[in-house]
Amino acid sequence: MSTYPKVSETKELIKQLVSIPSPSGNTTKVIQFVEEFLKDLQVETKRNRKGGLIATLPGTNEEEHRMLTAHVDTLGAMVKEVKSNGRLRLDLIGGFKYNAIEGEYCEIHTSSGKVFTGTILMHQTSVHVYKEAGDAKRNQENMEVRIDAKVGNAEDIRKLGIEVGDFVSFDPRVQFADNGFIKSRHLDDKASVAILLQLIKRVKEEKLILPYTTHFLISNNEEIGYGGNSNVTPETIEYLAVDMGAMGDGQSTDEFTVSICVKDGSGPYHYGLRKHLVQLAEKNKIGYKLDIYPYYASDASAAIRSGHDIIHGLIGPGIDSSHAYERTHEESLHHTEQLVYEYVKSEIVSY
Repeated sequence: MSTYPKVSETKELIKQLVSIPSPSGNTTKVIQFVEEFLKDLQVETKRNRKGGLIATLPGTNEEEHRMLTAHVDTLGAMVKEVKSNGRLRLDLIGGFKYNAIEGEYCEIHTSSGKVFTGTILMHQTSVHVYKEAGDAKRNQENMEVRIDAKVGNAEDIRKLGIEVGDFVSFDPRVQFADNGFIKSRHLDDKASVAILLQLIKRVKEEKLILPYTTHFLISNNEEIGYGGNSNVTPETIEYLAVDMGAMGDGQSTDEFTVSICVKDGSGPYHYGLRKHLVQLAEKNKIGYKLDIYPYYASDASAAIRSGHDIIHGLIGPGIDSSHAYERTHEESLHHTEQLVYEYVKSEIVSY
């Protein structure tokens, strides 16, 4: 049983979200799910032309706004070539390596709406046939999709309705361990989408009046770099991306606290906002870690680069093995939820 009862709701919401295929460029179904969730809470939403969703909670101060964002788009792939051997060559969507999806179950989503299952494998998989099975490079040339259908050539595949440009999604394989760990693909960033949805639900249930009108952007193009670079109102002063904390050698981020990013590949985040988040965490006994993510950029940095005059920040639960088979713990979800809750109730940072 969860130590944090409310986090149990978040975990179930994460399970629902990761189970909806949504590689960047094909996110309509998951946006519809979020839209319905917010509709049930009687929250005003609108879609932008890119297909993302914006929810707004009115605040006491309507002249100064906040925006928080998380993204529902995930890593994925697209059919690059219908091969003569009855298999598919892929082109990747998002920043990851082919070795991260070797052996993964997948779905091919045709433009007519049909879905076929398959497995992503090396062409030289069988050790009984290929001497170089273990040494061959994991790349576009060698990796392919084995379709779960009776096909032996390109013509057979095309008869199914599969064609170049069809999206390919990966099986999330979501699991909850009894000790609080959550394992799944696409915790980046559906864990934080669930956190923001739970935050909105809490605000509504508590009939809390926020100090500032606050927008929530559920973006759908973050993995390809431009999910949050638009739809920032002129009144927006602070822009907080709720994404994930990257773990690895030299990192302080862990799976049991909220990670507050001080700098990533785009440069430093706003110093005043960072200190404000730390003060909120310490005041409210929220476990946190400060960290630098060397090969990372967020929707907050995309907004800065596109010219918006904002104060930007980045936080998130710690995620192990990002852009592969990811894992976090409910403690990290809890601390992230607590920090965003305290944040939306706080005063805007002086600039």
